[in-house]
Amino acid sequence: MKTTRYIFLLLLLISVLSCSEEDNILPEEVVLPELISGSADFSNYVSIGASFTAGYSDGALFKASQENSFPSILAKEFAKAGGGNFTQPLMNDNTGGMVVGTTPVAAYRLIFNGSGPQRLNEFFASIGAPVPPITTDASVNLGSTFNNVGVPGAKSFHVTFSGYGSLNPYFGRMATSASATMLGDAISQSPTFFTLSELGGNDVLAYATSGGIGMDQTGNFNPATYGFNDITDPSVFGQVFDGIVSALTDTGAKGAVTNVPYITDLPYFTTVPNNALVLDAGTAAQLTGVFQAVSGIFLQGAVLQGVPLAQAQALATQYAITFNEGPNRWIIDVPVTQSNPLGFRQMTEDELLLLTIDRAALAQGYGTVALTPQVLQVLGILQSGGTPTAQQAGLVIAAVNGIDDKDALDTDELASIKTATDAYNSTIAAVANSNENIALVDLNAILTEIASTGIDFDGFNLTADLVTGGAVSLDGIHLNARGYAFMANKFLEAIDASFGSNFMASGNVAKASNYGTIYSAQLP
Repeated sequence: MKTTRYIFLLLLLISVLSCSEEDNILPEEVVLPELISGSADFSNYVSIGASFTAGYSDGALFKASQENSFPSILAKEFAKAGGGNFTQPLMNDNTGGMVVGTTPVAAYRLIFNGSGPQRLNEFFASIGAPVPPITTDASVNLGSTFNNVGVPGAKSFHVTFSGYGSLNPYFGRMATSASATMLGDAISQSPTFFTLSELGGNDVLAYATSGGIGMDQTGNFNPATYGFNDITDPSVFGQVFDGIVSALTDTGAKGAVTNVPYITDLPYFTTVPNNALVLDAGTAAQLTGVFQAVSGIFLQGAVLQGVPLAQAQALATQYAITFNEGPNRWIIDVPVTQSNPLGFRQMTEDELLLLTIDRAALAQGYGTVALTPQVLQVLGILQSGGTPTAQQAGLVIAAVNGIDDKDALDTDELASIKTATDAYNSTIAAVANSNENIALVDLNAILTEIASTGIDFDGFNLTADLVTGGAVSLDGIHLNARGYAFMANKFLEAIDASFGSNFMASGNVAKASNYGTIYSAQLP
């Protein structure tokens, strides 16, 4: 009996100990592989590009945004794989502004004032606080060579333009000489690795942000004749891009390049919907009546001028626009043509309004009609069966207040932007695919996904919504710190795939939580 009892106790003890050991087993620690650089040499990294490369954010370039530029973030990871120092032409402060002497040449950065973006100086003035001074003088050359040759506003052909510093103060303050080129200053540093980013973006951006007030220069091979808002000919872009890549890789350097995003996917172009004309039933009926009157007045005038009735009726029909209770699309001005003699129409689903449009003006009739007392009087005459005078009829037609070209992108303008972008990207892909020393980062696909479905970044959902999306800064075009961190990781991913490094697998990447989405107004 005693023996049996001892055996029982022994088994019980073994059972307890066994359970205790199982309960104390910890999850096996994941051991990441050691970082390797593969065939790439990161010892002297040089970046070249435009505003994304510079770290432009919130409508400005400032010290904090530069420190969170994607090349700066990349350099921190490269340093773990043999990378050296990475220098940037830092601004003197965090205002975002820039002066030449006492003359402002760049605006204060945007901040979030609780309801929307606002210039830093305007915000401080509105709350009665001292406005911080702008201390960065663009006329003061920094007199050094910098690893980050990112220049806001630079178009593709500006990269090789001698003396570009005299035209662009961002390059002027960092150029090594009065005749320096961006490419020359980059190559003079003998880079072992480079990034060439978003080249081609500015070749369509100014056209887009101006609402298409510019020319599509496709077929014109002389950029010296281009206006500021013009679209660069794809052949000009192709020749320049191929030359830049060849010059950089001929030194033995490897590099990573990006293609050009569809800039019209960005919140600068998507935040203000073109169907935001929300009407009650009464106002919808009133506006419908106005455009019926416009149609009728045009018909009478066309017939009096000898236009055949059937033709006049066909032309007049387009102006009898119907409005409904609920959301409606705005009226937009278009060029006067034989098929549209009055030069306006209702916007289509795909057309875009710019972020900078005057929304107060929209609320007061911009994009519809100006219902003045005089116009209402004429409408009353028409509704009662009367015949207004020619002068009165002219008042009704003149009351149509379509959205200006500068505030919108119509179907033709959007097509020009997309066609040029696709052509640039075709060149970039061909150059990258034909050169084993080049990794291609599909920035276009990345930003398209952010704009359409959003992308997960360490548990944060990045979208292209203004203010709240987490990827795009307050200017609606450039990225914020977290967006640039995500972009840096996409570079690392492409570098791993092309050159055999393992930044991603070894965990040597930017973490979303280390990078914010909105800069404080109180940055020192």
